[in-house]
This record gives sequence, structure tokens and C-alpha cells, in this order.
Amino acid sequence: MSISNQTVEYLAKLARITLKGEEVSALAKELEDIVSFIDKLNNVNIDNIEPTSHVHNIKNVFREDEIKSSLDRDLSLENSPDSKQEFFKVFKVIE
Repeated sequence: MSISNQTVEYLAKLARITLKGEEVSALAKELEDIVSFIDKLNNVNIDNIEPTSHVHNIKNVFREDEIKSSLDRDLSLENSPDSKQEFFKVFKVIE
């Protein structure tokens, strides 16, 4: 597929960039090379290839939930500068 200078100028206008004459023709050639490379990918045989979501064979690593004993409430409240019943008492921060 050939990409004309007119197409490059149109794309430059959409991208809101200014290109000089020699830049337009150089970019047209580079875009043609990119498109021809992508066309090569269309010829690759992928019949026995499974789709992948990542290039490496990785998976999420989750640990099993385990019930563990937590810090004792009374012991926690002993370290608090101020508490009320079974709660930490803090300064009011919202007016």
C-alpha cells in the first residue's frame, strides 16, 4: 500500500503538527514501511496458536485466606491515649 504526501499532510492536520516538504515525503516512506510490515503479519500461520493476554506465561498469585487471631481489643485500647467504652476516641476533624 502506498501512502501519498497528501495523506501524510491530512494526518498532520488531524494531529495538529506542521511538517516541512522533505518531512512529508520522509514520513510517507516511513509509514509505507510500517504498513508493509503489518501486511507481512497477515501472512503468518497462526492456526495452532492459542490467544494470549500476556507474552509471558504468568498468572495471578493469590494466597489462600486464612483465619488468624487478631490483636486483642482490650490490649489495643490500653495503648490508646483516650478511649470510650470499646472504641478509640479521637479529635474531631470535620466541622
